Amino acid sequence: MVRHGESPKEGNDRTRGLTEKGYLDAGRVTDILKDEKIDAVISSPYIRSILTVEKIAQQIGQKVLVFEDLKERIFSTGNNRLADKELNKILEKSFLDPNFSLEGGESNADCQKRAIKVLKELLDTFKNKKVVIATHGAVMTLMMGYFNSSYDLNFLHGTLKPDIYRMEFNEQELLNVQRLWYERISDNQ
Repeated sequence: MVRHGESPKEGNDRTRGLTEKGYLDAGRVTDILKDEKIDAVISSPYIRSILTVEKIAQQIGQKVLVFEDLKERIFSTGNNRLADKELNKILEKSFLDPNFSLEGGESNADCQKRAIKVLKELLDTFKNKKVVIATHGAVMTLMMGYFNSSYDLNFLHGTLKPDIYRMEFNEQELLNVQRLWYERISDNQ
């Protein structure tokens, strides 16, 4: 799982790209994953996610496979980004009550259901393969939380942009999770 790199705060959620730091970090993501023998690169349809992993796909001679249901949780109607303070309140309510949603938005339960459906299909399709999945903080946390409840709001608040988690599965059972981005940052300090 790769959480996308830093993106501008303003603009359409679907089409926002990466900041200069986001592009630099996307290069670091590529460097970290270059020796992993990746078989496929998959992404949310949001531009910032695709840009974070597209060089990995280029290295293996493939295109990024885009799955609509890996997009970020829809918090409310419209394309305007919620202020961080407002988003944090919504996230707190959502992790206490997985069925909570704003009008026109989706709940954590709904977001998790759509994303897990894709993840399970990917686990079947790419059995015994290494796949990069680029997505977003909340949806990544919800997918990981489906398999282990310790991936919760505190976990989400502790993630970075970008962030990388190696998830090892046996069929559809999560065996192990290793944070690769954190280790890389620690190595450089």
